[in-house]
Amino acid sequence: MRTGSEPRTARSALRARLWLSVWGLVWAIAGTAAFALAGRPGWAAACGVLWLVATVDLSLILRHIRQGPHYQPGADIPPYRPPKQHSP
Repeated sequence: MRTGSEPRTARSALRARLWLSVWGLVWAIAGTAAFALAGRPGWAAACGVLWLVATVDLSLILRHIRQGPHYQPGADIPPYRPPKQHSP
């Protein structure tokens, strides 16, 4: 059932985001190590920043997954109703 408010009330596919974040985290760690061993401190720092961003994203995703079905709904949970607009 579509309500027309999907852009504002859309829900994220948290499990897909989880695995993409893990994939990015693995590559950021590998890139940091490889560039540090190759003597490229600028690229190693860039990969280190990416590592930090992926870690924060992963922690937020895990937090939302742990919050339960309100943030990770199943097929049996209907979409949110759009808020009522009051005319002045």
